[in-house]
Amino acid sequence: MLQPKRLKFRKHHRGKMRGKATRGTKITFGQFGITALEQGWIKARQIESGRRVLTRYVRRNGKLWICIYPDKPITFRAPESRMGAGKGTVEEYVAVVKTNKVIYEVDGLTKFRARKALRIAGHKMPVRTKVLLAQV
Repeated sequence: MLQPKRLKFRKHHRGKMRGKATRGTKITFGQFGITALEQGWIKARQIESGRRVLTRYVRRNGKLWICIYPDKPITFRAPESRMGAGKGTVEEYVAVVKTNKVIYEVDGLTKFRARKALRIAGHKMPVRTKVLLAQV
């Protein structure tokens, strides 16, 4: 699973996800892509799950790009811990995804196979997604 090798600070604030993404909204590497229609956190294991689906379809004749990276640590408090015991331990990493952000890109597939693969990968995501075609 994806996770950073090191961080400047071990624990982050939760933050806000207002507005739409301005960067990473167009397909730059591949021919087909999948974009988020709403904002949210995508966990590292969900990214990996989508990657496995796409790898199965891409095989040797295509290429896959993952355009998001889980770099935000999420903490959970210990169960039944009292108030004032500090912030919990880091349990997982998430990628913050805003509206219109491209999540995956693929190349070297037919239009039918690419659309099918990206649609299945979209079902693994916790946000609504849409399949994109690169503008030529």
